[in-house]
Amino acid sequence: MPEGPEIRLAADRIAKVLVNHEIREAQLTLPGLLPFRERLIGANVTAVDTRGKSMLTRFDNGLTLYSHNQLYGRWYVTRRDRTPRTRRSLRVALHTDSHSAWLYSATDIAVLTSAQLRDHPFLRKLGPDVLDSALRPTDIRVRLEQPAFHRRSLAALYLDQSFLAGIGNYLRSEILFAAGMHPSLRPRDLTHADRLRLARATLKIGQRAYELRGVTVTRELAASLKRQGQRYRQYRHWVFARGGKACRQCGTTIERDTFAGRTLFWCPGCQPA
Repeated sequence: MPEGPEIRLAADRIAKVLVNHEIREAQLTLPGLLPFRERLIGANVTAVDTRGKSMLTRFDNGLTLYSHNQLYGRWYVTRRDRTPRTRRSLRVALHTDSHSAWLYSATDIAVLTSAQLRDHPFLRKLGPDVLDSALRPTDIRVRLEQPAFHRRSLAALYLDQSFLAGIGNYLRSEILFAAGMHPSLRPRDLTHADRLRLARATLKIGQRAYELRGVTVTRELAASLKRQGQRYRQYRHWVFARGGKACRQCGTTIERDTFAGRTLFWCPGCQPA
């Protein structure tokens, strides 16, 4: 499933071709969306932003297209005279004079009024977005100390979208590694300094994944590994999907375990229990 950085990158691509442009044609294939087609045609797109793993395409008539890619959804951007080469099922297509944005295979899609957006059952439960430029390490530290969160394992907490929105399985592994935290630790087990270190690693890894398009190692290490002939999937992470391989920092064999029902990768040398 795409995580917050990937959804934000997709939103950036879509915003580049839709924002401040009029929708000349709209294709809405799901029955619940069909009544909104005429209201979207002729409307201007004012913004394309994200909340965690959800994308919000906003129109000047007060409507917002909410979409969540879930496991299989994918956005494409093309010039107006081209159609994506895919066997996926089309859900939404928004066309301007010059470009088109296409959403395939997603199932969690709705056109919402401002009031419906405010009361949306998923959106209203989300915690702060990990990519929110206003989010500070102290904000995350305070959340780690709250009764709703401080007794839960970090492995479970870092998949809970009500704690922080936009973090998924690869970011969870990478953040805990960067902070040197064993997955079974709880916020209450940590010192004040530990919680602050974890908060800083959370923001650093989330922002790096956005800036480097899914890469969570440093820019310098990624460039070095790429020069050595490694491909994107081989060099992009510290520990995620590297079970059985040597840790890039200490050389210890990386473990692959199940925490909170999902596969998690961690280094026993860098993340001691």
